[in-house]
Amino acid sequence: MARAFIGLGGNLGNVRQTLGAAIDRLAGHPGVALVGRSRLYRTPPWGPVAQPDFLNAVIAVDTTLDPHALLDVLLDTERAFGRVRDGERWGPRTLDLDLLVHGDAVIHDERLDLPHPRIAERAFVLLPLADLDPGYVIRGRGTVANLLETLGAQGCEVLS
Repeated sequence: MARAFIGLGGNLGNVRQTLGAAIDRLAGHPGVALVGRSRLYRTPPWGPVAQPDFLNAVIAVDTTLDPHALLDVLLDTERAFGRVRDGERWGPRTLDLDLLVHGDAVIHDERLDLPHPRIAERAFVLLPLADLDPGYVIRGRGTVANLLETLGAQGCEVLS
């Protein structure tokens, strides 16, 4: 069993409802047990595309799935909620699920980078992760709380 943290976000449609339904779907998957859920944050979009603000959260799960199998579950869940991966980075989307960490796994292959390579740069990930475990040590980067202290909130706003 491994503890994994999953980032959730979206900015198209009824995002609050989509995030809740996606969490329920993940929690109901065999081999995945929901153990924590952050508050919801409104965050400014990244990238060059003019688009609405995002809603973001992080969940903690205990899983018997290996990292690649969990990634497949996340990608299937995105597709189920209308996510189309068309190659555009940082564009608008109905649902974005990112595997942030999976136990102590360190993976760098064509499908997956763990820990997530930009986790320490993104307040929209660190703020909700701090809701769940501010003392969590991200391998090679430090604690969530220390990273967040250095980075700041970057315009993120707590919604609930």
